[in-house]
Amino acid sequence: MTPFGAKVRQLRRERGLSMKQMAAALGVSPAYLSALELGKRGVPTWYLVQRIIAYFNVIWDEAEELQRLAEMSDPRVVVDTSGLEPEATELANLLAARIRGLSRASLKDLVHRLRAAAAKDGA
Repeated sequence: MTPFGAKVRQLRRERGLSMKQMAAALGVSPAYLSALELGKRGVPTWYLVQRIIAYFNVIWDEAEELQRLAEMSDPRVVVDTSGLEPEATELANLLAARIRGLSRASLKDLVHRLRAAAAKDGA
């Protein structure tokens, strides 16, 4: 599941909506919506994200969060480390090799550390 898919599922369930209801309102198939929630589809289009934001009637911070999550939800990531430090290549390869075995707590910790580092570096 992707961060965007998890958030969409959370919003849908909080409002007591079926996948079929939401899919019909968005003009997509229930199978597509299911694949999107489960992370079996790529990053949704900007247009679809905007329809979801309007459908749930979310504004400001929550709308920005949905857009950010959509941008960070490609389930097939390619990391190009050419020209970077050797440690960057090692990190990318270690993560690729071991990501399936990491616990949820370890994943959350890594994400937290990377976000903190990015904020510190101004990225």
